[in-house]
Amino acid sequence: MDPIQIPDVIDRNLTVTFAYFDLLAVLLFSISGSISAIRKKFDFIGVLIVAFFSSVGGGLIRDSIFIQSGPPLVVTNSNYLFVILLGFSVSMFFYKKLSKMEMTIKLVDAISLGMYSVVGASAALHANLVPLAAVLIGMFNAVGAGLIRDLLTGEVPMIFKPGRFYAGAAIVGSSLFTVLYGYFQLDETIAGLLAIVSTFLVRILSVRFDWRTKPVLKED
Repeated sequence: MDPIQIPDVIDRNLTVTFAYFDLLAVLLFSISGSISAIRKKFDFIGVLIVAFFSSVGGGLIRDSIFIQSGPPLVVTNSNYLFVILLGFSVSMFFYKKLSKMEMTIKLVDAISLGMYSVVGASAALHANLVPLAAVLIGMFNAVGAGLIRDLLTGEVPMIFKPGRFYAGAAIVGSSLFTVLYGYFQLDETIAGLLAIVSTFLVRILSVRFDWRTKPVLKED
């Protein structure tokens, strides 16, 4: 099989299209993290800190642990900081309206999950990592934001609890993207969109039909 032809990249390991996907996911997770912190009655600084780490947690894991090609993007590209502040500001000013939109928040979270899973897998492939690593990095990129958000707000992280598919949905997205782009060499943007939609559907359908994982140890 011919090697993957990598197009010109922006921000080291992200193509232009996927850099925009990354920024949009950061914005959505910034809003989600801010809302969670406000619900916990955090002060201004507390909400801002949760917004920051919630939105870029997955990217920090991706850039600092798995793809060590320099400082994380959030500290080398000011667009990320502007987007985080935008999400924080929107949440602070429109919290009452946003907090009533539970289904909208779930939809936004599902879309963000798909975007981050694809962005992580894409960055890994562009860094010439093996396909299995791309799948795992995509998953960690996707669930890292929610993991840090839950820890900072005093909740048991969603990915640790039996429940509706979350990490599983991210694995579906990163796996599909890796197969379509890495093996079948489908256009990267098309492969990414298909993977994002698949992740979104798995996550939303698991919520709609109450598909759940089971605890390893059941009570007697």
